[in-house]
Amino acid sequence: MTIGKPLAIDDVRRASQGGSRIALSPAAAGRIAAGRAVVERIIGDGRTVYGITTGFGKFAEVRIAPAEIEELQRNLVMSHATAVGPLFSERQVRAVMFLQANQLARGASGVRPEAVRQLIGLLNAGITPLVPQQGSVGASGDLSPMAHIALVLIGRGRARYRGRAMTGAAALRRAGIRPLRLAAKEGLALTNGTEVMTAVGILALLAAEDLCRAADIAGAMSLEALRGTATAFDPRIHALRPHPGQQASAGNLRRLLAGSAIRRSHANCPKVQDAYSLRCMPQVHGATRTALAHVRQVLETELNSVTDNPLVFLRDGEVLSGGNFHGQPVALAMDYLGIAAAELADIAERRIARLLDASLSGLPGFLTEKGGLNSGLMIVQNTAAALVSENKVLAHPASVDSIPTSANQEDHVSMGTIGARKAGQICDNVRYVLACELLCAAQGLEYLKPLAPGKGVAAAHAALRRGVTRFRQDREFAPDIERIAAMLRDGDILRAVERAVGRIA
Repeated sequence: MTIGKPLAIDDVRRASQGGSRIALSPAAAGRIAAGRAVVERIIGDGRTVYGITTGFGKFAEVRIAPAEIEELQRNLVMSHATAVGPLFSERQVRAVMFLQANQLARGASGVRPEAVRQLIGLLNAGITPLVPQQGSVGASGDLSPMAHIALVLIGRGRARYRGRAMTGAAALRRAGIRPLRLAAKEGLALTNGTEVMTAVGILALLAAEDLCRAADIAGAMSLEALRGTATAFDPRIHALRPHPGQQASAGNLRRLLAGSAIRRSHANCPKVQDAYSLRCMPQVHGATRTALAHVRQVLETELNSVTDNPLVFLRDGEVLSGGNFHGQPVALAMDYLGIAAAELADIAERRIARLLDASLSGLPGFLTEKGGLNSGLMIVQNTAAALVSENKVLAHPASVDSIPTSANQEDHVSMGTIGARKAGQICDNVRYVLACELLCAAQGLEYLKPLAPGKGVAAAHAALRRGVTRFRQDREFAPDIERIAAMLRDGDILRAVERAVGRIA
């Protein structure tokens, strides 16, 4: 993979997973060097420019002597590394570093090529800084978490290398990488920008997009187990309300349910309409898809933006201070992502409730034989309900909050990184709810045998059964839920379905 060119969302996915060697393009190296030359001229001319020859934040008016510029940059990184709490995952940190390197390669930050190569070197060596999640307010960039990454670049902080946590200095030494000595502007450039919220947001978006497909699969399986009808997914209905997400979801459901012997068996039953949680899947799942399409557009713009400050303009030889570091565009998108993803779990939990309620399902109560002696899947709904309620709290928007920092110099902030973290947690919770639904729906189908569901549902059921067997008496169900959630995360069920019926949109 080459740094210094327009990126796609999937590039971030691949970089976060590791395994792809990353290189700096010659054109990007030229841009970086040209941007650095502008900074060097400013220093040589003795000009006063924020972040290059001055302090930071409220100290922007403090002039720094040329002999102290290197110390200034090192002090910035050390003093800003104040994040606390649980660590970001290795995938998340790798994605941040990848975005950092690509942004710096635009040449608008005024760093030396060595700074970008140091980031690339860590990525290629598999050195991952240990970065606490809490501490960014999402303006002036993701200062605190990015400072923890910058610490490792200069041989400080802590990192993970070859599966072990150690000091940054030890990780660099074992990988044969020399610590970076920061020059003017580099400490600021390495800590300023929206790369953390953007990277964490991109991985949450990718998870949410996968969950949309999983929700259609789980919903189709529930509809079959409940002997519902596919009439509501008729393309003529959706042509009259042509939201793209709605049409995609309806098309998926038709493909999943095609050829169902279960549906043919109750073609003449007196039931006219299914409950909303079944009938309105395209409208609800589809609205989430449409929301995620907007989020994708915002993140695609952001990952190819320069969000440092100040910015170097090569053509004019100028350095201008602005506010591209402010995370508001991403913050709003992250709140939207979280709300949209939470709805997938909201409606799935209602389908779980119907599957377990004998008066609504026509199936044994709680999908168990010898009810009373066995509780069956009764408490699986409790788990789903708890996760849905937790998501309601997490879906409260972070972007409506602001609190002044840096002695009121930074008097409006986005909280975008909080929004991105919350969106990721919501997606994790949704995955568990869908795992609960698949566990219940698969058990429900057992009671309808020998009737077979639609081809896509049958493929999903067979894939699930390779990891989780049918139960006839109570057992511990938590491992089943975890196993199905892992199958969703790894794409096992989706791949099986697509082998049977083609691409699920």
